[in-house]
Amino acid sequence: MNLNDVTEHAGEWLRGQGPHSDIVLSSRVRLARNLAGFPFVDHADRRQRQEVLDRCRAAITAGQFGQDLLWVDLPSSPDLDRHLLVERHLISRQHAAGGPESPRAVAIGENETFAIMVNEEDHLRLQVLRSGMQLDEAYTQIDHLDDLLEAKLDLAYSSKWGYLTACPTNVGTGIRVSVMLHLPALRLTGEIEKVSRAARDMRLEIRGFFGEGSEALGDLFQISNKVTLGRTEQEILSDFQNVVVPQITAYEQQARQVLARQRPAQLDDKIWRAWGILTNARVLGAEEVLSLLSQLRLGVNLGRIQTVDIRTINELFLLTQTAHLQKMTGCLMDQGQRREARAQLIRRRLGAS
Repeated sequence: MNLNDVTEHAGEWLRGQGPHSDIVLSSRVRLARNLAGFPFVDHADRRQRQEVLDRCRAAITAGQFGQDLLWVDLPSSPDLDRHLLVERHLISRQHAAGGPESPRAVAIGENETFAIMVNEEDHLRLQVLRSGMQLDEAYTQIDHLDDLLEAKLDLAYSSKWGYLTACPTNVGTGIRVSVMLHLPALRLTGEIEKVSRAARDMRLEIRGFFGEGSEALGDLFQISNKVTLGRTEQEILSDFQNVVVPQITAYEQQARQVLARQRPAQLDDKIWRAWGILTNARVLGAEEVLSLLSQLRLGVNLGRIQTVDIRTINELFLLTQTAHLQKMTGCLMDQGQRREARAQLIRRRLGAS
């Protein structure tokens, strides 16, 4: 597997299947880990970070993580490749932005079901992604990956505090659970504040499509737990499965029913205007596309549009981003060229001329 193989399609987490995939795009479980005997990344010098990288690479590439594992050394990677990995949610913006003198890497598993960042905020950041509401499956896999690493590496652990991490909110289990939700009806009905209130009440964080610091473009919201200290993995998972996700998806389902029952003309107008623009426009901006794709996705899930499937729309959320467009065309483009290429890609994927 190499980066040129992944640009035409999205990873497993956007395939549009799995429980409640009409609202829950994806489930993610992440673990933060550090090597014992080394300073945290921000306090380590270059030699120490390089030694951490070398030890992690030896452990991860030994063969137990799969034959199709892709190891990417980020300092030697082109800017475009690093931005591509950010768009695919395989590395963070922080991980991509480190300078050439900062040893860091990412290991990517088959179908991008998992990724392991080395020398990001912590020495190791493991993540597993699944399509739809599949937190149990994601946790089972990441627990196995964690066991494989712990068998080869001495991890920083305290009998009192649990796993030691660079950020105090991750101390303990080091787990971060999150779901990516598509909530267009709550926005259209003006009730999106319900999500914010629920998040505050349950001590959750809400972020946009690209994680920390990003806006909820395309009505896509990433919701995750804030702290891990004093709570077990199963308690956090149970909260998401039995309280967080059911409550928010119920809000969205109710809002969709209200739109379909009380405002059908306005709903159809939004959906079909989006379809008309996406299948006919010759120039499209990135943020505009995400908004239009959101309305189109709602139309497909409500049965208003039956000529395109959810996976195609999910992939377009990703493939219309800046780095993907340039990677697919094989050349760097200015903003005007990207706007034209984006519109052309969408017309082709949606079956328009």
